[in-house]
Amino acid sequence: MAYASTINTAAKLLMTVSTACMLMLPMSAVHAIQVYKSIGAHGEVKYSQYAPQNGRNIQVIEFRSDGRQTNAGQLAGKTEANQSAPQSAEEQRVAQLEARIKEQEAQANAERCQSLRNNLTNLNVGGRIYEMDANGKRQYLDGREIELKRERVQQAITQYCNGSPT
Repeated sequence: MAYASTINTAAKLLMTVSTACMLMLPMSAVHAIQVYKSIGAHGEVKYSQYAPQNGRNIQVIEFRSDGRQTNAGQLAGKTEANQSAPQSAEEQRVAQLEARIKEQEAQANAERCQSLRNNLTNLNVGGRIYEMDANGKRQYLDGREIELKRERVQQAITQYCNGSPT
């Protein structure tokens, strides 16, 4: 009878230990650290523990509690919001080039916008305004020509500066 009691106690102990182990498995997923990698408005790479509100190319990186990186979406059935099929090296290169071209266009537009705003400021200051002719001589503009230039610059600002006139 003592033998049966010992086996019964051992079985209960084994059940308790196995239940505790099973409960510990999901806890390791809870201790995973989720990091968001994104590209900021000016092209800088940012890492955050919170999902960025206005970033590009957002990537979720998950780390296990022991510090090793896991694949995104592998823990607790989580998946990346904008996850798609893996890209080949060529597709990644094309996407990087397209992003770089888009960034350069945005930079050129910003520079063009600033130059136009500077020109409008000069036209609004008053005084004598001139342009250089083909021979390098100054051609002074009269009031009507200055007003026409001001209107053209204002239209260009509306076009290149997201419609925000000065």
